[in-house]
Amino acid sequence: MTKPKIAVIISSTRETRFADKPAEWFMGKVADHADLEFDLVDLRDQDLPFFDEKASNLWMPSEDPRAVAWQQKLAGYDGYVFIVAEYNHSITGALKNALDQAYKEWNRKPLAAVGYGGVGAARAIEHLRLIGIELQMVPLRNAVHIGGGDFMKVSPLGENGPMSAIEGHLQGSLDGMLDELVWWTRATRAARDA
Repeated sequence: MTKPKIAVIISSTRETRFADKPAEWFMGKVADHADLEFDLVDLRDQDLPFFDEKASNLWMPSEDPRAVAWQQKLAGYDGYVFIVAEYNHSITGALKNALDQAYKEWNRKPLAAVGYGGVGAARAIEHLRLIGIELQMVPLRNAVHIGGGDFMKVSPLGENGPMSAIEGHLQGSLDGMLDELVWWTRATRAARDA
């Protein structure tokens, strides 16, 4: 049996985003993961219009070929890790639009998050979890939060140090999140296959 595939979705599309640094760190940590295969999916690279369908694809097929292409891409994954920026206490507009462009493809798959910002994107991740519930995803309890002093250590707004400078603070959260992600990916994949 092939390893389950997990999309790691970079949710910020701003030119000056910080997301690339934690995304690169995360991809390095999971490069040789024993149980899961990870692909980086950058919302910058997706040609997504603003949602303008007659309804969600739960109710009727999408008409815009760009939305259909996004849905087909998502359908190939068994779970998702979102690299989450916090904008005004919530997720980015680009991420909300990407979530809205599909429905069935998100269903019954785990949702994990690596967040960054003043409070480690805690509020944005909570919003993401609520959206995930409506999309019939399985939001994980554990997440990686890069916040406060750790964020200022690695952010260009502060010292702009390497992620290795704070890795010791993140490793426990990362391990917990990955363990949970493996369990839920296996469970939901088996249930979907049945």
